Amino acid sequence: MKGMKRIKIGLLPRILIAIVLGIIIGQVFPLGLVRVFETFNAIFSQFLGFCIPLIIVGLVTIAIADIGKEAGKMLLATVILAYGFTLLAGFLSLFTGLSLFPSLITSGIPLEEISEAQGVEPYFSVKIPPLMDVMTSLVLAFVLGLGAATLDSGYLKNVARDFQHIIIKTISSVILPLLPLYIFGIFLNMTHTGQVFSILMVFIKIIGIIFALHIFWLVMLYVLTGTLVKRNPFKLLWTMMPAYFTALGTQSSAATIPVTLEQAKKNGVSNEVAGFVIPLCATIHLSGSMLKIVSCALALMIMQGIPYSIEMFTGFICMLGITMVAAPGVPGGAIMAALGVLQSMLGFDDAAQALMIGLYIAMDSFGTACNVTGDGAIALLIDKFKNK
Repeated sequence: MKGMKRIKIGLLPRILIAIVLGIIIGQVFPLGLVRVFETFNAIFSQFLGFCIPLIIVGLVTIAIADIGKEAGKMLLATVILAYGFTLLAGFLSLFTGLSLFPSLITSGIPLEEISEAQGVEPYFSVKIPPLMDVMTSLVLAFVLGLGAATLDSGYLKNVARDFQHIIIKTISSVILPLLPLYIFGIFLNMTHTGQVFSILMVFIKIIGIIFALHIFWLVMLYVLTGTLVKRNPFKLLWTMMPAYFTALGTQSSAATIPVTLEQAKKNGVSNEVAGFVIPLCATIHLSGSMLKIVSCALALMIMQGIPYSIEMFTGFICMLGITMVAAPGVPGGAIMAALGVLQSMLGFDDAAQALMIGLYIAMDSFGTACNVTGDGAIALLIDKFKNK
């Protein structure tokens, strides 16, 4: 009817609807229909993987170029904040685990009770290899951005700005509208197989503590940030909720960059700072993943009777904060990057690593959501630092 306004549903409600529908419908959908959505997810995931390096180059390059001579200082400040927060999260997780886990964990749980979740296979998939990996795109963006900032000619900067517009158009017209459907497919698959939830039930008490740690960490982080930037911390945190729930579905910090970027800007972060900090932090800020890996590693060591100490975990946390930067920005990337450190520093054998992968992937969403929500706090602090 003429005169009737179209009801516009925001991104956060659409994501929540997608998650709820995925869990409900996944219990009744036949395998054939689940595979249809899994086929869409397989193709969209390939497209997303292809776009992620381009998003980083497109957003970070022009952000550095616009910042100009201040880019070096901002890079150093962002790295220090991201690594510092990641380490703090690790030690919070360690001391909480040392206090609570020994009384909650029963030794001698059979290894076969826990297995890595296996999803439904798509009917077909189309391979869309990215032009470069995440770290290569990040370094390329730094080189091009710093070059454009120092050149007298504005030609490179104009090309970078045009490319930025293409990326922003792709995000707003393709990625964001399809994200809820992608998230629906992920939860549909998880519910249909049921294996992820069976893993969760084995460790329900430990997972409850880890989830509470994530919430405590985010509240503490935003109270600190809100105090420094003189803003309401809970309002700032609420604004970042679309990014939190998007990450619950995508299980990837890099794939959530478009939403994290948008919400950071809504919190008052300037375009150039948001475009610089958010893509960078998607690679180097891993507080949520650190909380989860340290807790899971400690829990499994207690469960299997493996000796541990504060000194051992101190070295592990410091090294893990560096190693996880190599995570490729995909679901489960952090734990794959951490396997070498788990083996060399904590003595995890193949069976213990399999346990770790299964437990981590079962609750991968929560760590990723904590990561991207924390990225918004770092962006606020860097914006404050830049405008000093």
